[in-house]
Amino acid sequence: MQNQNNKTALLVMDLQNGIIRHLGENLEEAIAPYQKAIKAARENSIPVIFVRVGFSEGYPEISPNNKAFSAISKYGAMTVHDQATQIHELVKPEANEPIITKYRVSAFAGSTLEVILRAQNIDTIVLSGISTSGVVLSTLREAADKDFKITVLEDACFDPDAEVHRVLTEKVFPRQADVVSVDAWIETLK
Repeated sequence: MQNQNNKTALLVMDLQNGIIRHLGENLEEAIAPYQKAIKAARENSIPVIFVRVGFSEGYPEISPNNKAFSAISKYGAMTVHDQATQIHELVKPEANEPIITKYRVSAFAGSTLEVILRAQNIDTIVLSGISTSGVVLSTLREAADKDFKITVLEDACFDPDAEVHRVLTEKVFPRQADVVSVDAWIETLK
């Protein structure tokens, strides 16, 4: 019987220097659930895939019609080489772990994520990231439409609006995903 963990990947989304500051002043405490999930995945041979948002010099990927990203191109930030788009050192990828660059909110948008998942025969993704109402919601919706099995790590997701986080994890996400704590997910790996 094949180990089910071989068909699962952990996505660590938007834990990059320019976004991680949203976790607040006590970063060490806030980052702990993400670190715990990454450690458990690595110990159980579950691929860890890091996802970041970043753009090419000159911002050819940004349409002036895109309300969320058009301001970035005006102020000159968030290119793939900027410090702001690099994965934060507290969750530093290992040499064999891919770093996917996306160009929109969903981890799938304009990235190689689906190619990598399909090439590795991964059919289950475990989502973590900043923010719950941004990258987590958009990635979950697209992943569900692509027929992936999905788990959301509720305490390894963050949204600046605690009520939005609660509504999404308690009422919206369960329609398309299993929503569990990092500890509960780790228990399923034993």
